[in-house]
Amino acid sequence: MRKEMFAQELTVLRDTFRRLLRRHASANLRKLIEKTHPADMAFVFRFLSEEEQSTLFALMEPSEPTAEFLSELDESILTELLKDERPERIVEIIRQDSSNIRAHILGMLPDDLVNAVLERLQEEEQEEVEEIMAYPKDSAGALMDTDVFTLSASTLAREAIAALQDHAHAGMVFYLYVTDENQRLVGVISLRDLVTTAPDTQLDSIMVRNVHTVVPETDQEEVARILTRYNFLALPVVDIEGTLLGIVNVDEIVDVIREEATEDFLRMAGVGKDREILLKSTWENAKSRLPWLFASWLGGIVAATIIGSYEQTLEKVIALAAFIPVVIGMGGNIGTQSSTIIVRGIATGRVVFGNAAHIILKELRVGLLLGLFYGLLLGLVAHLQFLENGILLGVAVGLSVGGSMLLAATVGTFVPLILERMHIDPAIATGPFVTTSVDILGVLFYFAIATLLLSI
Repeated sequence: MRKEMFAQELTVLRDTFRRLLRRHASANLRKLIEKTHPADMAFVFRFLSEEEQSTLFALMEPSEPTAEFLSELDESILTELLKDERPERIVEIIRQDSSNIRAHILGMLPDDLVNAVLERLQEEEQEEVEEIMAYPKDSAGALMDTDVFTLSASTLAREAIAALQDHAHAGMVFYLYVTDENQRLVGVISLRDLVTTAPDTQLDSIMVRNVHTVVPETDQEEVARILTRYNFLALPVVDIEGTLLGIVNVDEIVDVIREEATEDFLRMAGVGKDREILLKSTWENAKSRLPWLFASWLGGIVAATIIGSYEQTLEKVIALAAFIPVVIGMGGNIGTQSSTIIVRGIATGRVVFGNAAHIILKELRVGLLLGLFYGLLLGLVAHLQFLENGILLGVAVGLSVGGSMLLAATVGTFVPLILERMHIDPAIATGPFVTTSVDILGVLFYFAIATLLLSI
């Protein structure tokens, strides 16, 4: 019920913005912008024309909510919105946010505009942004916030609390990081432990010395795994010497998990990995899906060639043609199921090469069990429907379906593991790759069994 109410509220908000834009009610629009959460503003922008977006954005003040709004926008909308904006105004807005968000926003803009914005930042701000932008896009370095509050190990608990109060601008203070004189990370203290300890306690006596850290080049998926595995709210990023460079906050990782999951689902469906495919034009959408469908097209040609090579078999026992769709469909379904389970297991860390043998055997047993059940069921249907062809037709159809399902489960299980071993995203295994392979092998297996048993 709450979900429906929330959706209705957003719809009303969107319609209100549209109505005020049509009336050119600038004063009312400014008031509504101030009352609207940045994430809701980003949602509303998806339903506005480019002209309406520009008009609305021109009314926004260079403030922290505006900077947060930009970080929430879809990449295609953000790029279009800022490409003709004055560099001075962009600087005024992004100064309100953290260095990693600044780098994230600038990373979507044209190079000439990025250079113009960087030139107008203060030297320290410019160095921070350029450092973050130098890291790979999907890495811990690109996600980290360099504005980290640190203290020395000899600091007393009451001094640490007072210091935190004096640095109210420090965002997301979940943990207090303890560093030595060379800014090397030596320990971490949760905010809860800090405020519940005796005031005269030194930090080195309550800090955790065995700190989980990552380096800037660590892939964002690995960062997400660590944070979710240990339920951390932030993860420090250090260089090879242990110097604290920044932290990755949990709010960044929530976005990463959503983006990576979306990317995997798109690849599983065989439509590429562009997370904003719904916002693309008709031609861009078709172009991104074209190469993936080519595999299905090619597989269909191969399967048709195999069926054509058994033309004489089909002429003698025409009933065999009736069960080709079932053989292909059942094999494709169980192959997709197995590959999806394995891909998801790899993504969550539940499937690794240490337990791969156990997982493989389990999936093969499942494939065998389902193959036996549906093989017997379809074999019985085939026999009863085409009694004139004798019991061997039912046996041939039953064995073919059962065998193709076992074969499909095997392919669907092995392919993602092999791709992962080759450092290729295993998500592509659940798309046309597996289904096409299973279709070809299933048809080949079907006619081979039928030819052998029916002595055609």
